[in-house]
Amino acid sequence: MRREQQTRPARLSRRAAHSEDVGVAFDHRAFVAGLPNLPGVYRMLNAPGEVLYVGKARDLKRRVGSYFQKTLASPRIAMMVSQVASMEVTVTRSESEALILENNLIKSLGPRYNILFRDDKSYPYLTMGGGEFPRLGFHRGAMDRDSRYFGPFPHAGAVRESIQLLQRVFRLRTCEDTVFANRSRPCLLHQIRRCSGPCVGLIAPQLYAEDVRNARLFLEGRSNDVINRLAERMQTAADGLRFEEAALYRDQIQSLSKMAQRQYADTGSDRDADVIGIVSGQGLACVNLVMVRGGRHLGDRSFFPQNAGDRDPGEVLQAFIAQHYLDKPVPELIVTGSELDATEAETFLGGHAGRRIHVATRPIGERRAWLQMAQKNAAHALKQRLSTQSTRETRLAALREGLSLPDTVQRIECFDVSHTHGEAAVAACVVYDRHEMRRSEYRRYNIADVTPGDDYAALRQALSRRYSKVAGGEGVMPDLILIDGGKGQVGTAADMLTELGLIDVALIGVSKGPERKAGLEELWSPDNPQSVHLASDHPGLHLIQSIRDEAHRFAIAGHRARRAKTRVTSTLEGIGGVGAKRRRELLARFGGLKGVMGASVEDLAQVQGVSRSLAEKIYQELHAA
Repeated sequence: MRREQQTRPARLSRRAAHSEDVGVAFDHRAFVAGLPNLPGVYRMLNAPGEVLYVGKARDLKRRVGSYFQKTLASPRIAMMVSQVASMEVTVTRSESEALILENNLIKSLGPRYNILFRDDKSYPYLTMGGGEFPRLGFHRGAMDRDSRYFGPFPHAGAVRESIQLLQRVFRLRTCEDTVFANRSRPCLLHQIRRCSGPCVGLIAPQLYAEDVRNARLFLEGRSNDVINRLAERMQTAADGLRFEEAALYRDQIQSLSKMAQRQYADTGSDRDADVIGIVSGQGLACVNLVMVRGGRHLGDRSFFPQNAGDRDPGEVLQAFIAQHYLDKPVPELIVTGSELDATEAETFLGGHAGRRIHVATRPIGERRAWLQMAQKNAAHALKQRLSTQSTRETRLAALREGLSLPDTVQRIECFDVSHTHGEAAVAACVVYDRHEMRRSEYRRYNIADVTPGDDYAALRQALSRRYSKVAGGEGVMPDLILIDGGKGQVGTAADMLTELGLIDVALIGVSKGPERKAGLEELWSPDNPQSVHLASDHPGLHLIQSIRDEAHRFAIAGHRARRAKTRVTSTLEGIGGVGAKRRRELLARFGGLKGVMGASVEDLAQVQGVSRSLAEKIYQELHAA
């Protein structure tokens, strides 16, 4: 719990001095003199009030005072301190509590001088539902009590690989409950021996339950127990002269044995573990996380933190552990290098998880081999990132030169409009900045109140909604705006930007040219009545093509989703007696409009609130359309 009362007077005095006269230098001596010798968190702010750095301290007075010595640790710290106009502190009860608060603030504020790990996506899990015939599924997000969850997995591909394995060995269903409840014959997965067909009674509930138990044991890392149980069932079937059944168990045993050999990670037991390797070079750092759950190697994932190029590896590891595990489950074992302070990490993680966590910083045997593998993964990922970054830098430099753009051009925003004969028009904006596509900054705009098919009006509306706030001083102004279109779209965009008072931003239109072939694109600018052509192998053109294609993909995905939603709603809304609640019941029961259209009158009449006469009416109107 924060002790805000101890810091409030200091905050008030700082803000008062700052608001009265921005030119007044920060009086660090008076500030430090008023600090307590207690643990807490401090925040450094510049003149406009932007947070430059967030740090924690065992002793606030000593730690903050160390920044204002004559000799500082590095030019980076000297540059940061020179920008400090004010500071804020929060006293905490312990250093561990300060560490948690520090990383919460780092994640929410994103200070420019802190090491930042961008990992906003939640980790995926493999889920096994409840009921008589549980299903295997992919899950990301909030969890419910009726299902079992296994993981987390480093990425979606690892979950899907595990699901495919369990389908092949145990033949558990993966279909949605609405589909399962309404099948009348086996699906394709049963025909290719990936499902035992519980939807149509091709397997007894007790046998399916046994397969579910074996699958759970396997996911918990108890492969040997599963193999022993299958061996017993194989022997029983063979003794009873049921040789086809025995052969099925034999195949399951062979598949599990091969998979166990490939995925088993010897961490000393079947415990959960994370293995963390770090490599840095040429101004970048890469942290590789290898995830082991129940003794199974689930895969790895690489992270590239911001502001970490000149930092000590131990500092980067500490920042990763604090930020990564702040909102993610902590395994009981973490294996990493000696750069990390194990005692501090164990104190923080144990206090956060509410149980003892072991951090091995000097691993031996197989654990050391796994750490070496993580470090090799990090080195390989760093090499790829440096190569990609070099290519992107070359492309951006070539684009500036080819189109005579300023050397300051870094941030590019690209617009595309997608619709089907004017229906469900969606404009999309994608962002390319610092040599990467910034997906968290992508935006879609549902176009309304324009003539269907009027791309110019749709573009004007999207640009107005995107840049009205930027013109008012909010948001980030791009250095270059790309428009997927020709001379007409560029003229419309230029007029809109002029109305908003944004006349200094570069504007380029990209059209496919008369033959509509890749490499023959025409580039248009408002100041040139003639198009510009770059060679098909020009690196700058390749950058434009990749950004334009991403905007096109993003716009089409949004348009299809909007069109599908509109068609589903309008189709059922046109049927008398089917209100919002019954529409939801129908779509939920049959898994969407396609399922509703494929349902019989008898199936429709089983939905809550749908009588026999209404079911006949729904069936007739859907099939008459």
